[in-house]
This record gives sequence, C-alpha cells and structure tokens, in this order.
Amino acid sequence: MNSYGRKFRISIFGESHGEAIGVVADGVPAGISLCQADFMKDLERRRSGAAGTTPRRESDLPEIVSGVCDAHTTGAPLAILFRNENTRSSDYSMFREIPRPGHADFVAAVKFGGYNDIRGGGHFSGRITLALVAAGVIAKKILAHNEKSSGIQIKAEITALGGLARERQAEWQPLIEEILKEGDSVGGIVECCCTNVPVGLGEPFFDSLESQISHLLFSIPGVRGVEFGDGFAAAGMRGSEHNDPIADAEGKTARNGAGGINGGISNGNPVIFRVAVKPTSSISRTQKSFNFKNNHIEEFKIKGRHDACIALRVPVIVEAVAAIVLADSI
Repeated sequence: MNSYGRKFRISIFGESHGEAIGVVADGVPAGISLCQADFMKDLERRRSGAAGTTPRRESDLPEIVSGVCDAHTTGAPLAILFRNENTRSSDYSMFREIPRPGHADFVAAVKFGGYNDIRGGGHFSGRITLALVAAGVIAKKILAHNEKSSGIQIKAEITALGGLARERQAEWQPLIEEILKEGDSVGGIVECCCTNVPVGLGEPFFDSLESQISHLLFSIPGVRGVEFGDGFAAAGMRGSEHNDPIADAEGKTARNGAGGINGGISNGNPVIFRVAVKPTSSISRTQKSFNFKNNHIEEFKIKGRHDACIALRVPVIVEAVAAIVLADSI
C-alpha cells in the first residue's frame, strides 16, 4: 500500500509525469508553526542540477492544501501538493514493448494488467521521494515540538561513491565526469546518524526500531541494502569485540556496534545505519531486453533525462525516513 505509520501516518500519491504528486500526513499535533519556507532547505538538497544528477528541473514548490491555518498546524490531516511541470512523456512510450532492465516496467505491467503509468516510471519513479522529503520536514517539526524528542538531530551523508570511500572523496567528481561520458552510472553508500534519541523507542520483534527504519528505507527506489552499527562486519567479529559495554547509569556504551538499538529498542546511544544505493538503471549505453511485441531479444537505448548517480540526492531522503519513523515512535 501507499501508507505508513500509526500515530504519525503518511500517504503518498501521484506519478512522475502525472499532474501532481504529494503526501497527506495524519496525526500531526496542532500548534506547530509551518509554512512553505520551512520545506525549502530539504527540498533544495534533493533537487537536481549538480553534475551527475538528472537535467530535469522542477520548481518543486510545496502547496499546503490543508491542515495549516495562520501558519500553524490545525490538527487536521496535512496535505502537501507538488505540481509536475517539466515532463517529456514521449521518451517512455517504447517501454511497454521493451521493459527496461533493472526497472519495474515488466513487473508493474503484469501486476496491474498493463494499466500502470509508464511515463517516467509512473508511481515507481524516484520523483515520488519528493513526497517523502516533505513528510520528513513535517516529522522533524513534530520531533522538535515534542519535549521528549526535541533534542534529536538527524544527519545523513555519502560515505562512498562508485566504490571509492570517503577518504578518496577528491576522486568522486572526476569519476562522475567519466561515467557521464560513458553513458553509464554508479551507486554509493549513505550513512545516517541520529543523536540524542531517547531510550525506549521501538518494540520487540516485528515493530523493532530497525524493522521500522528498514521498512521505510526500502521504499526509496534504488536502495539495495541496510545495516546498523557494525552491520555485516559483525558476522566476522567475536562477541568480545562486538559487545557494547555499558559505561554509565544512563546506558551510554563504550562503543556502538549495535547502532544504538538493543532488542529492537533504542538504547540512548546514536542510532547509526548505512544504506547501499544501486547504480541508476536508466543509462544511455546500448542494452538488451526482451521485446514483447515481436518476441525477440533486441538492442535498444533509453532516452530521457536520468541521474548518473542517484546516491547524490539520497542523504536528505534517508534523513526524512529516519524522522518519519522516530516521529511515529514518539
């Protein structure tokens, strides 16, 4: 479905080349100051324009349709709308016959009987993450408004790009330029750190804090893996290495291999997780796929405007996801 959350519940809607996309947020407390300007910083971080991002430029101006009066939330459902203005739908007409490798074209056609909107990827497009970022802005406002969570700080950044770690960051831009010339794409790793998270958020087993964060992270198109704390490296460690000795009466630990979560519940240490983002599937190099019209495998090229590295725009989306989950948990 297209909804998430219990106490803070969001529902997203729209398609990449449809008239508009947006989000409805329910459970927003009344009395929180909110206006269009509050959204702009995070929306700007997600915008395209930098080298390696799509040439498609949208104004991405949020229209607050409901839930706000006199620049404060009313307690009613809060709806945010974004108009799509810069679309080229003809670039996608062939993908019903020749589904793109790595995309949802084939599975969406089977699941929805061919009625899915193929333009720009439709509802499967990364453009829909604009609605997640908007929801994240609202969630951050809720966290700041609540005394229990007002100190929470959420920061995500790229730690690796195209296989090059942060220590080789000077090589990232030359790599992007090389990839653009080749008509190819690269992925990356994004790390998020949530500090001042109070003890006690999350539930055992199915609603563990890791489960909830991971649930929403995998809704970001292109995410292929998630790890908390030591993550996969823990499989090669000994218990004496991986365990986090408790160092004080507040539960702070001498290290943070658990990523701030024990038994599915926040332990008062920074909640740290990393996200693996795949290379963009839409590349301009010649590829092969099955043509369902003539029943042959054939070569083709993808037209349109696409990111050479979607990881460049993912950090603010990851922050939004963390804020949404924490706001719902609070």
